[in-house]
Amino acid sequence: MADIWWIILLAGLLTYLTRAGGHLLLARIGVMPPRLEAALNAVPAAVLTTIVTPILVTGDWPERIAILVCLVLSLRLPLIAVVAIGTGFVAAARAAGF
Repeated sequence: MADIWWIILLAGLLTYLTRAGGHLLLARIGVMPPRLEAALNAVPAAVLTTIVTPILVTGDWPERIAILVCLVLSLRLPLIAVVAIGTGFVAAARAAGF
């Protein structure tokens, strides 16, 4: 059990250091070059694709259906609602034996 607390503590520390380091670096640079800004703007889409694609390709049907449903719902609903609905759908499908 102590290992988990060490992992949580170190992950939090690493997260803090990377965020603080980014702020310090940007403060030192001053103005962000347009190419760097464009690259940083592409990161959220790349991370989302990295998380979703393997599940869409190799996941079970409840996960695949949830991803497609969430894709449609994300056009109209807030993010927290989409996450709650998708999670609830997968949990209900697994509880039903799918």
